[in-house]
Formats: sequence, structure tokens, C-alpha cells
Amino acid sequence: MARNSHSPLRRHLWFAALTASLTVLLASGALPQSSTTRTTFPPQSTNASSMDEPLRRLAEARRAFQDVRDYTCVLIKKERLRGVMQPDNVVIMRVRNQPFSVYLRWQQPKELAAQQACYVAGKNEGKMRVHSTGIPGLVGWVSLDPTDERAKKNSNHTITEAGVGNLLVRYGKAWESEKELSLTRVKIGEYEFNKRRCIRVETQHPEKPDARFVSYRSVIYFDKELHLPIRVEVYDWPRRGGDIGGELNEVYSYINLKLNVGLGDETFDY
Repeated sequence: MARNSHSPLRRHLWFAALTASLTVLLASGALPQSSTTRTTFPPQSTNASSMDEPLRRLAEARRAFQDVRDYTCVLIKKERLRGVMQPDNVVIMRVRNQPFSVYLRWQQPKELAAQQACYVAGKNEGKMRVHSTGIPGLVGWVSLDPTDERAKKNSNHTITEAGVGNLLVRYGKAWESEKELSLTRVKIGEYEFNKRRCIRVETQHPEKPDARFVSYRSVIYFDKELHLPIRVEVYDWPRRGGDIGGELNEVYSYINLKLNVGLGDETFDY
């Protein structure tokens, strides 16, 4: 049954807390800034075995995620679209793993505040439910294909790709392939992100753009207590005269991640 809420159809409907909880997070400085000081770690050997430790960390995360039925968090995402870095999107996120279900409600930026999107695998003929703000929102909730151009043009990913589980699957496939290629340099060390102790895993690829890799460099922060990724950074290949580490293409942070909170059907009934 549709509810009386808001969510702009023209923006990315992609990947908790209530608004009051978010306000507390913002006031306390718990939400990280869009840039994070990077720590340099000694590089490991450039051979197939360099991927063994990243794959071990990923396997550990997969085992931990097997016990997760659902979770809530504040998602902070930032993406480069058509060559322009977009502002931080601060989104209340609720996810259930079976059936795969996602609910998103935007808090920032201001022009997107109160937009909502919901997707449940196997329901609504495979479409997501969205609600616009402003005049478009007067029509209430509407159905939209996750791959509709109106959504894709405002994001690098669809709502069906959202969440920690999909992240683990994507990197599992990529890292297994990279182990076979034996071209990836790896840096691993401890790091603190958002007052959480993490294992920071950085993978770096050949400096010349290579179609076998989706990015020049990626960084994943695995929470040491939860064993799950709580931040991902993806960088493009360096440009002449630019940052030698490459331009930031996208970053996703999962803040205040709470597991197995008991999300029922009503959470995703839109």
C-alpha cells in the first residue's frame, strides 16, 4: 500500500536512523567529510600472491555477512557523473537480504531531501517504487524500471546493486580475476575511519588505462569488529599534470551500521 511520502524521480534512486538520529550524527561530527587523509603503506610483491590477503579479508567478510538478515545505516555517497563530482548524498538506508529489499530516503543535498525509493525482488513486476518531491510528487508513488534512463543518468549504479552484499559479490569477482592477471599492487594496513578501527585494503592497477580493470585504484575499509566493509573509494587513472593517485570517481560510506534489527515486510510496503 502506498504511503504519503516524498522522493524525486529525476535523481538516482539507488544503494537506520530517523531524521532526528541523523541530526545527532551531523551535530556530533560522526559523519565523515567527503575527503579522508590517506595513509601510505609499504607495497607488497607484484605477483599473484599479492591478492591472497585481500581475498582472505573478503572471504572473512562473506562469512560474517552470512549471519546478517537485515541492516540499517546512513549511506553517504558521492559520484562523478559526466566529468563532474556531485555533492554528498546522505541517505537513510534499510536493507533486507531475503528477499532482497532496499528502502532509501534522502536527507541531503537540500534539493533531494525527502526523496524515497523502494525495491523488493519479486514484487511490482521487477520495478522499484519511487516518490517525488515538489510538484512531481503530487502524483504519489509510481513504478519505475531500475535501469530506466531517468535513473541511470544520475548514478553509476542501480538500486538492484545497492548494499553491502552486492559490494562483496562485485569485489569477489574482480579480485579473483585480478589474482589470475598478476598485475595488481596491494597495500594493507590498519586505519581509523569514523572512529572505527579498520583494515584498509588498497589495490592499484597498471598506470595505463586497461579495459581489464574498472578503475585505476580502489580502497576498501573493513571494520575490524564487524568484519564488513564500511567505506569504498574508487579512483580513475591519473591524468597528465593531475593527482598521481587518480581522480576520485565515487565513494560510499556506511555510517552507524546496525545488523539484524528485524526489518519486516511493512518496511518495504510501498
